[in-house]
Amino acid sequence: MTSRPLRADAQRNRARLLDVAVHMFAHDGAEVPLEMIAQQAGVGIGTLYRHFPTREALIEAAYRNELARLCEAATDVLVTSRPEVALREWMARFLTYMTTKRGMADALRAVIASGGNPYEQSRLRLLEAIGVLVRAGVATGTIRADVEPIDILAGLSGVSLAAADPLQGERLLDLLLDGLRYGACPIDRCVRTQRTDQTSPYHSRSPDDLVNAGETLYLG
Repeated sequence: MTSRPLRADAQRNRARLLDVAVHMFAHDGAEVPLEMIAQQAGVGIGTLYRHFPTREALIEAAYRNELARLCEAATDVLVTSRPEVALREWMARFLTYMTTKRGMADALRAVIASGGNPYEQSRLRLLEAIGVLVRAGVATGTIRADVEPIDILAGLSGVSLAAADPLQGERLLDLLLDGLRYGACPIDRCVRTQRTDQTSPYHSRSPDDLVNAGETLYLG
């Protein structure tokens, strides 16, 4: 039996509760009074408990909501920006998400201690979002094709841990993007490379032969 969809006003209440909960759990800790969250969201405590029967349920829902926002933004930024610009915008959002996640660390540990797993789908969803952005960049020749989403996720995680302040984080993201653009294949160049393979002296030679000979093969 499926649950009935929430009315519009109930959806608004739930969204406000999640927004306030993320902020307060990240800034005030796991034990922030739920009454205070309800008050800041402009609803009664009964409304909070109807949506989230326990503190842990609210924490997990708040975290998953932030994750969903980040992952859904991957397609949103592609609507308004070129793929490489969209990827850079999304990477900045990732750092914001990681800052929030670290702020919620104590609250999320409480969820895990109660038997929950707030991170169950996190890695998969993040890789899918990065994949959307990378494929768009590869298709336009602005992002190199030999990088996997897991590599980018590892790089972003490293930046979030290493950056001493937001400005350094931005600089590190610029360096990461430069690496992702280095060696990217512009569409017209890829097409020309593929069409000239019949006349190339390398056409009948394997990549291993070329490597052994110390030569470079451009694979478009």
